[in-house]
Amino acid sequence: MGKEELLAKIEENVLQGRRDSEDEGLDEGLEGTPGVVELVQQSLEEGIEAKEILLGALSSGMDKVGEKYESGEYFLPDMLTAAEAVGAAMDILEPRLLDAGMESKGKVLLATVKGDLHDIGKNIVGLMLRGAGYEVLDLGADVDGNKILEKVRDAAPDILGLSALLTTTMLEMKEVIDALESEGLRGDVKVMVGGAPLTPQFAEKIGADAYGKDAIAAVRLADSLA
Repeated sequence: MGKEELLAKIEENVLQGRRDSEDEGLDEGLEGTPGVVELVQQSLEEGIEAKEILLGALSSGMDKVGEKYESGEYFLPDMLTAAEAVGAAMDILEPRLLDAGMESKGKVLLATVKGDLHDIGKNIVGLMLRGAGYEVLDLGADVDGNKILEKVRDAAPDILGLSALLTTTMLEMKEVIDALESEGLRGDVKVMVGGAPLTPQFAEKIGADAYGKDAIAAVRLADSLA
């Protein structure tokens, strides 16, 4: 296969949510054929640059996944499998991108706030941000505010993304933002919040810079904030 055909195959398999040859995909008859990981590895072996794979196949594929999600053609599980395929590819590409001197779009620190164990939405956001060219640091779920502050201080992210899925934990976001303010760190980082019970009005009220209603919006917001 030539370069353009390989990149197109990678993009197609992102849309199919096929990480490797064992995955079935959305269409029938794909199991046993190369998935994203194998195709990325083949592309590198044939001399295609990591940057070309990222921009010409992975990011473009996730853009199309986002369009299908917004149009109602894809649902959350479809977006998750596509994002996981891209995440697996980025595990291979990121060291090569660094070696090639390609700078990331920015550094994003993610966390689900204290008391909240839900992290599927946050994980999708992280995978999609990686596929869009961001360096992502993920602290996980149920993260204490002091740990978030410590990581902001040490890692100096451009964006802090906070997630909550419970009305009982969403106020933790305000605690973190207030603590950033009191520690003199608020001016150094943009804060993006998201989660099912949140609204743009709530985000504004607690002093966040932006509210992302889903992973697609989160990537667009990151592009505007970084």
